[in-house]
Amino acid sequence: MLMSFSLDPSMISTLGGTFYPSGYSMVMFPDEATAVSVGEELSTQLEDSEVYLLTPAAILSQITPTVSDADDPLPSAGTEGATVRVYTKLAREGHHGLLVKTPDAETAQRMMEVVRRGPYSVAQRYRTLVIEDL
Repeated sequence: MLMSFSLDPSMISTLGGTFYPSGYSMVMFPDEATAVSVGEELSTQLEDSEVYLLTPAAILSQITPTVSDADDPLPSAGTEGATVRVYTKLAREGHHGLLVKTPDAETAQRMMEVVRRGPYSVAQRYRTLVIEDL
């Protein structure tokens, strides 16, 4: 079952305050139907899954604002801000997202086997200190 997304404080980096949901993967799709279909399949395929549906409005209202202070007082050394800006651009174009709990490489690989069956815009896995392109 897909869950509604609500930004949790644990999904914010302590350095810079940017969206950084360690242990999760963010995947964006060109349309809602694809996101819902993939999300429902992942909910049944992945054990102990947490699969959140992110509408463009949720991305723009909850995730986008996390970059406002990311480069203050100094530019971020990481890619968190740039990654959120990609999500923001896609959300403004109507893309929907899924935030999927992927605590290990095996789970991320199983998730991508489902995701790759159709069109997706971007897929990122958040690990401690690393944002991995999937």
